[in-house]
Amino acid sequence: MESSLLQRFAILTLFALLFQLPDRAYADQPMFHAEQGVAIGGYDTVAFFVEGQAIKGHRKFAVMWKGAVWHFVTKDNQISFEADPRAYAPRFGGYCAFAVSQGYLMSGSPESWQIIGGELFLLYGPGVHQIWQYQSTELISQARDNWPSVLKQ
Repeated sequence: MESSLLQRFAILTLFALLFQLPDRAYADQPMFHAEQGVAIGGYDTVAFFVEGQAIKGHRKFAVMWKGAVWHFVTKDNQISFEADPRAYAPRFGGYCAFAVSQGYLMSGSPESWQIIGGELFLLYGPGVHQIWQYQSTELISQARDNWPSVLKQ
């Protein structure tokens, strides 16, 4: 039983890494991943904590923070973020936390995420999310060791 679980983990790891290679970033990167200047694809970072789900924010509720525009679903969420942005912003700049743990950058997906210890972690996709769930404590520690120096690689 344990052998088949290890084999499954190894296959999932290989599968996830194969699909990630083209998206690797090698140049200096901004502190927060922001496509077209918008953090986490326009999703409301407060909603992950309050609603427990990924919800697209609106342009009418927007804040500029750390060089990116952050969108929110409600004015209340915007106010909460403005009061303490570090409490709500995804760790590792919204980059995939698994990739950061491995020493490289990939975009994190607001559709694949997890809150652990009151911190929001974005992941590349469902395959990586499965791997993350098996070793999140160790991977978070590795990612913390690599952050923010991984931005310079």
